[in-house]
Amino acid sequence: MGMAAPIYYSAEMVRALPDDGKRYETVHGELLVTPAPRTSHQQVVTRLIMAVGNYLEECGAGFVLSSPADISWGTGILVQPDVCVVDLDELRTGEWKNIQTLLLAVEVLSPSTTRYDRFTKRRLYQEVGVPVYWIVDPDQQLVEVWTPHDTFPTVEPQVVTWSPAGAAKPFTLELSELFRPI
Repeated sequence: MGMAAPIYYSAEMVRALPDDGKRYETVHGELLVTPAPRTSHQQVVTRLIMAVGNYLEECGAGFVLSSPADISWGTGILVQPDVCVVDLDELRTGEWKNIQTLLLAVEVLSPSTTRYDRFTKRRLYQEVGVPVYWIVDPDQQLVEVWTPHDTFPTVEPQVVTWSPAGAAKPFTLELSELFRPI
């Protein structure tokens, strides 16, 4: 007896799925389904948005967005980074389909997303040329920094730095501040 062929999920198919509190994404046709994140995950996401957003207000090197998002680089790709910095001109169009340039992508690990974030989505971000991808690990209190050609990440246990093109100074964030208790 043969096995049924897996469904290749297109971005349009994912957009048509129910709004049931889960996050649906597709990478090369593979459906990624994750439950709502833990509150500790959202605390880290909020701190990142605030810190990166304040930095970008000063330097004007992009705009910070968070999930839910609708980033697509083709029929079988639709991702929702936890945090991303997008090109200002692409954002000004007001259309998700025009946002093709992520200057920074960030995923905050959760038990249900670790495999997707470390492998599936990392490889995608590298493949499409996202210049910097951070995997934020709240449990280990560190950040893995990936660039398109990296085989292994740079692991930052104390401070994470990002230098977007055209910015007069780099963004720096003390991880003790990012992971501090409420």
